[in-house]
Amino acid sequence: MPESGAVGASGAVGAAGAVDAAGAVGAVGAAGAVDAAGAVGAAGAAGPADSLVEGLAAAAAGVATASGTRLVVLVDGRSGTGKTTLGTVLGDRLGAEVVHLDDVYPGWDGLAAAARAVVTDVLGEPSGYRRWDWATSSPAEWAPVDPERPIVVEGCGALSRGSAPLASLRVWLEADDGTRWDRAIGRDGDVFAREWERWAAQESAFIAAERPAELADVVLRT
Repeated sequence: MPESGAVGASGAVGAAGAVDAAGAVGAVGAAGAVDAAGAVGAAGAAGPADSLVEGLAAAAAGVATASGTRLVVLVDGRSGTGKTTLGTVLGDRLGAEVVHLDDVYPGWDGLAAAARAVVTDVLGEPSGYRRWDWATSSPAEWAPVDPERPIVVEGCGALSRGSAPLASLRVWLEADDGTRWDRAIGRDGDVFAREWERWAAQESAFIAAERPAELADVVLRT
């Protein structure tokens, strides 16, 4: 179940640093929300603003360097908020391996299992995950992840109480329900439409249990 969405930015504020419209990074307190202007649609309109990407990347790199730990970015949010778009661009900017939780969820009821796998497998030892074959609805091969490279993990379930302490930067994306529906169903059509409520219930349960927005350094409205 691939992710569609939009991400642009006028800035971001979070515990790992502040990112203003010019991409400046500085120390700030609790996570804050900012509006993200711009969109990524099926036609590939505008991507995330360069200032946003540069600022987030600099914040993540600064934390990893200061702590002497692996650079880990977690990008979370409900379906249709633009996680894949932002995660992919950040991965390119950081030279990071990008893990899409769409490849990890063990089926349409697998959000909680994938959230656990982020902690035990993707960011664990050995770093990797069991890929899910959506065509056959069965587990596939083990996909190793290079523990020496920076990593970006994107997908609902990426940011939990277990994974948050392992991250250099934690990002939560938000969008209104109508916009999310239009993005996701506009791309995936009836396949996702049939499973929307089933998946949304798991998202709601995960959010209620883990409160990822409160764990985030940066909250973006897309």
